[in-house]
Formats: sequence, C-alpha cells, structure tokens
Amino acid sequence: MAVIDVAGFVSDLKSHAVDHGFHVHDERHFVETYSLRQSWEVDLHPEEACNGPIDLHLSLEVDPRVLLGFEDAVVKMDDPDEEPPTGFEFHLLFTWTLPPLPHPPDLLILATELAGIGGLDLPVEVSAIDSYPSVTDAPERSLSLVAKVPVSLADVYAVRDENLCTVLDKCREVSLDLLERSPAWLGE
Repeated sequence: MAVIDVAGFVSDLKSHAVDHGFHVHDERHFVETYSLRQSWEVDLHPEEACNGPIDLHLSLEVDPRVLLGFEDAVVKMDDPDEEPPTGFEFHLLFTWTLPPLPHPPDLLILATELAGIGGLDLPVEVSAIDSYPSVTDAPERSLSLVAKVPVSLADVYAVRDENLCTVLDKCREVSLDLLERSPAWLGE
C-alpha cells in the first residue's frame, strides 16, 4: 500500500485551485511503463480569463525512486506521531503560454516585474520563441513563462497545504497581471 495517494493529492490540488479562483478544464495522467515515472497535467486559468488569451498548464512530475525512498523512510519510523522525513520532494510546474504577440514586451522588464509579483514563493522564468511562418514574413514572438515549485512529500503525507495556498495566490496574481497586459501586446 502506498504511503502517499498521489491521485488524491492531485484531486485536492485541483479543488484547492478552484478555491483560489481558477477554472479547471482538463486533466491528464501519463505513466512511463519502463521507469514507472508519472506525470499529472491539469489545464486551468483564472476565472477572469475564460475567453483567453492566457493558458495555464500545471504539471506534477512523480519520480518513483523519490516516492519509494520516502515510503521506505516512513515505514522505518518508530512512532506514528513522529514528524515525517524531509528531503523528499516532487516538482510542480506552472506554465503560462500566450498566442503570438504582434507587440511583445521587453523580456527583461517583464521578468523583473513578475519577480516582484511571484517573489521567492513563485520564481517565474520568462522566455520567448520567434517563429517565421514563411521566409518573407516578420517573426512572430510567443511568450512562455514557467515557475517550478518544490512540493515536500512530508507536507503531502502530513496533509499540510499552507505553502500551496501561497503558491496558488501568487500564481493567480501573475495570471491576472498577464491578463491585464496582454491586450497591449496583442494590439487590441
């Protein structure tokens, strides 16, 4: 029997996201048959962004070696009321995408301003891709923003989700900031 119910954690995470003002649209679960590595993916966005242009993708990568190591450490605990072992974590990734932008922002300024919003709880990496539909066309720039947050298995085991509240609040703030800026970038 597994010590941690990962599917239950993802279900609770989706419910938690709804409580923080997000709409959940889709969920996928992948299992790599050779290594048993798992990936849980959830598509969501803030309530205010139902008609776009921001897409938010949440994914949880489950490394079976980390999960089994944590389970072994929990089984070795003498006292059931003892604090669960630390040092075991999964990574939760938040990925924001926007359509090609006719008037893209300065990436350094955007990264600096989003760092002020996300802070240490939600460090956001900003990148862009220039695509050329044909050789004679001007490039189309698409933004991609990624935040990688560690999830302690000790917190999942002990059902402590205070850190997730802070992360989801910051995630919402970043999403709303992008939503507010996007009309200027899209030329609307």
